[in-house]
Amino acid sequence: MDANRETGTSLDPKYDAAGLITAVVTDHASGELLMVAHMNAEALDRTLESGEAHFWSRSRASLWRKGETSGNVLRVEEVRIDCDQDAIWLRVKAAGPACHTGERSCFYRIVAGGKLRRA
Repeated sequence: MDANRETGTSLDPKYDAAGLITAVVTDHASGELLMVAHMNAEALDRTLESGEAHFWSRSRASLWRKGETSGNVLRVEEVRIDCDQDAIWLRVKAAGPACHTGERSCFYRIVAGGKLRRA
């Protein structure tokens, strides 16, 4: 156990071998889960500096600001980090749908009986 990382006051994110950390995004007011993405150090820094969510796209291998093309910006109200600093929680105000499909949340389907159905 790294006591300083787990109980201290220094921000010291623990990135994986690819230099990424998981970011969970929820609506600040309702608590609804909106999306899960990944951040590298630059994405986290830009998020903290700008107050708007930035992520690392694994498929495009590039940094992106949520809403840069759609206008559906995620304004960060609070950033939390878990106990061993390997996951980030962004509590946001969403300016529109969080999902690229146009759904409010990326988690709009339920797995039931081995199939998917709308929630």
